[in-house]
Amino acid sequence: MEIERLAIPEVIVIKIIKHEDDRGFFSETYNQKDLSEAGININFNQDNHAFSVLKGTVRGLHFQIPPFQQDKLVRVVAGAIFDVAVDLRVGSATYGQYVSAVIDTHNWNQILVPAGFAHGLCTLEPNTEVIYKVSNYYSPDHDKGIVWDDESIGIKWPVSKEKALLSSKDLNLPKFSDLPSYFKYIE
Repeated sequence: MEIERLAIPEVIVIKIIKHEDDRGFFSETYNQKDLSEAGININFNQDNHAFSVLKGTVRGLHFQIPPFQQDKLVRVVAGAIFDVAVDLRVGSATYGQYVSAVIDTHNWNQILVPAGFAHGLCTLEPNTEVIYKVSNYYSPDHDKGIVWDDESIGIKWPVSKEKALLSSKDLNLPKFSDLPSYFKYIE
């Protein structure tokens, strides 16, 4: 397992080992002990699976507020995504900023998006499947988001506004500036 901290160091890209031979491959995609030894101590309790038929499908920017905030460990089992995390922690030096990474089956990598960040993705290939672990159960009353194309954040999405495919829910999310202070930065 290789760990790469992004420009916002709490967001981590993890490259897992893939053992390949004539039959195919074997990979240990999650190992609590290995993550703990790397300083990542999160208990995941739910797996989610999303399938997007078309390239340019945008999901997000989503997050859950306390006490149902979620850490997410995201991986791609088919296709590729442009993955984004936006810092929502008031008092953080990177508050309102984002980091991104390409997560795909070619690099066999994952991304850890901690609680206190909004998460979004855009599919880079058709028929993309994403599986992600979360550290808290889904709670519709605590489910929040930011509109994907908020200019104040300035995410450089790999799809134009005209070609992006979004749910009506995601198109109608509020702007970053309209969010209450849900998360506080703790050193």
